[in-house]
Amino acid sequence: MNDLIIRDDADNGVCTLTLNSETNRNALSKQMLETLLENIETVSNDPEVRVVIIKANGPAFCAGHDLREINAHREDPDQGISFFESLMALCAQTMLAIVNAPKPVIAQVNGVATAAGCQLVASCDLAYASEIARFSTPGVHIGLFCSTPMVALSRNVATKHAMEMLLVGDMVSASDAQAIGLINRCVSESDLHKTVDEVAGKIANKSKDTLKVGKQAFYEQQTMKVDKAYGYASEVMVSNLLAGDAREGISAFLEKRTPQWQS
Repeated sequence: MNDLIIRDDADNGVCTLTLNSETNRNALSKQMLETLLENIETVSNDPEVRVVIIKANGPAFCAGHDLREINAHREDPDQGISFFESLMALCAQTMLAIVNAPKPVIAQVNGVATAAGCQLVASCDLAYASEIARFSTPGVHIGLFCSTPMVALSRNVATKHAMEMLLVGDMVSASDAQAIGLINRCVSESDLHKTVDEVAGKIANKSKDTLKVGKQAFYEQQTMKVDKAYGYASEVMVSNLLAGDAREGISAFLEKRTPQWQS
C-alpha cells in the first residue's frame, strides 16, 4: 500500500485510516479510491479490528473527485468515457465496501467535505464533526449534478434537506449538518478526537459478531416494507439468540457481571 492512507491500530481493536493527500485536499482520485478500497477490504477481514475510524490530514476532510484528473481524461480518444465509467464504478464499490463492512465505520470530520467527500461521510455508519467542518454537494455550480453523492445523502437526511443541498449547492455548517441528520454530533475542534475515541471505544467493547449481525440487518431491512422488515428482523433475532455471545451476554446481565465475549 502507498502513503495516501495511513493506518493506525490501537490495542482496543480501533483502527484509524487517515486520508493523507493534503496537496489536493484529499480528493478521491482513482489512486486514492483504490487505496481506500484496499484498506477497507483489509480491515474488514482483519479479526483484530473491531471498529474503523476514517479521518484526514490537512484543512479538508475530502474535496470529492479530483477534477483535474477528470478533465485530463477528456483528451482520451473516447473523450474520457471509459475512465469516467471506471471511476464512478470504483467510487460506488468503495462506498458499498464501507456500508457492507462487518465492522462499524466512523467518519471523523475536521474540515470541508464536499461532493464525493460528503458522500464518504454519509456512507459511514456514524459521523462526528468539529464546529469548523462544513459539508456540501456543490456539483450544480459547475454543471455536474452530484448524482452519486445523492445516493448516500438521500439515505441519511430527509428529502427536502437533501434536495436543498443538491439543488442549491451551498455549504452546510456542522451544526446544521447535525440538525438534518447528516452527522451524529457537532463538537468543538479540541473535543473531536476525544469524542470519536470515546464512541469507538464503547463500540469496540461489544461483541464483534453481534455488531456484524446488527449492522447487516439494519441496512437490509431499510429497503423492505414494514411487514417484510419485521419478518426478516425476527429471523435475525432468533438466530442471534442462539449465538454464544447472546447466551453469555444475557447470563452476564442476569448475574450482574461483565460478559466475556467469544468474539
